[in-house]
Amino acid sequence: MRCYINIFANVRVKGLLPFYLFTLLLLNACSEAKEHLAPAVNPEDSVSMMVSYGVNTLISDSGVIKYRIVTEQWDVNTVRQPSRWEFMKGVFFEQFDEQFHVQGYIQADTAWYYDQIKLWKLRGRVSIRNIDGLIYKSEELFWDMQRHELYSNVFSHITTPERSIEGNYFRSDERMEHYFISNSKGSFMADDMENDNGEEKPASEPTDTTEQPAPQVRPAATRHAAGRNN
Repeated sequence: MRCYINIFANVRVKGLLPFYLFTLLLLNACSEAKEHLAPAVNPEDSVSMMVSYGVNTLISDSGVIKYRIVTEQWDVNTVRQPSRWEFMKGVFFEQFDEQFHVQGYIQADTAWYYDQIKLWKLRGRVSIRNIDGLIYKSEELFWDMQRHELYSNVFSHITTPERSIEGNYFRSDERMEHYFISNSKGSFMADDMENDNGEEKPASEPTDTTEQPAPQVRPAATRHAAGRNN
């Protein structure tokens, strides 16, 4: 913006002095004009590009239908980084095999799916049940669909027809057929404490609490697999 103002420097009339000062202020304001811009949009205020209610849909993996998703509300947000699907009112999954037979279910109070990296984050009363009757419960679970594995860094509890086990770190394949838990403890069948001759096994020596052994993979269906505390 440019201002063209004629100023007479040799003004001798005292009555024009206030007008002269006003003109100088006006000229200074014109030379320092600023552009007024609105603040940037906060990413936290970004709204979802799609919101669906009462969802019951099938999800495919590599061209094969493997999951059913049932949820009260499904938000798709591609503006926030990383982009995500949000299930703020709970989510329920059914898992299928190649013949479309149900292999198990997963449910949680809240879930986020980061579609760019194919990672699920499940929180609040997470529960899993597989075809062998194994039941898993925790307050947080991650599901990496690229590596086809489940893992959790919080307290987890597993119940099978043979035993009950719990620990503070959990990792498993998607079907919960092979898993392990570190810092575990639990209850076991009486047969787990006896050898082949029917004699009671001696109690194991206490382990040093400062040096924990590395967790071992434990097949869910193998007996004696969860019989040792890590």
